[in-house]
Amino acid sequence: MFVKICGLRSPEAVEAAVAAGADALGFVFAESPRQVTPEEAKALCAGVPPHVIRVAVMRHPHKEHWERVIEIFEPNWLQTDAEDFRWIKLPTSCVALPVYRDSNAPADSDLPDRLLFEGTHSGSGRVADWDEASGLARVAEVILAGGLTAANVADAVNFVRPWGVDVSSGVERAPGEKDPEKIREFVARVRAIDADRAVRGRATQAGAGTPAVEQRTEQLPTRAGMPEVEQRMEQLPRSEHGDE
Repeated sequence: MFVKICGLRSPEAVEAAVAAGADALGFVFAESPRQVTPEEAKALCAGVPPHVIRVAVMRHPHKEHWERVIEIFEPNWLQTDAEDFRWIKLPTSCVALPVYRDSNAPADSDLPDRLLFEGTHSGSGRVADWDEASGLARVAEVILAGGLTAANVADAVNFVRPWGVDVSSGVERAPGEKDPEKIREFVARVRAIDADRAVRGRATQAGAGTPAVEQRTEQLPTRAGMPEVEQRMEQLPRSEHGDE
């Protein structure tokens, strides 16, 4: 499952997220206790491996602000509210991650292939509407955000069935101050969910093959069907000399 750690502001937090196996790192450029400058985000990512996705997190950015972020930070993804992409022109090096919030998702036919779903206020620690998120996850790849922690992520994943999860305040010791141990715990919990799903999947596949084997076994001759065979055997001509 895809895991994004968002709102990173320190080298220790970035290192913890990468070491734990996070798939993406989010850097907030909107007004927030987690806000960083493009220069700070670029410096924090200096040692990040290329396979880890760097996400610029914004909300209704001004054109000049966005252009400065793309020029200096050079993100792999831009995360902002879906309506912002009506005017933002992304370079080919950057992928859109539209954000939908509680009660504002469009009809299924208008959904993008992949989206992030969260509550009304980003970074508030409030849990998103899991019922709505679950419906979206049936027709799109949903990254679930909003109030996730190591304590509730298993329940969230089992209920929503998202493509990925995103955590920010749930791995902090104070607003804007990430806790490396909580980052490790969160990622480890998600990987444990992945492992459990894999085991269950293999068990389901193995169980699906059992009935067919039992059915073939039931079709083999049993002792109850033997008298007719024995009768035909008795009707065969015997040697005049008996058994030799």
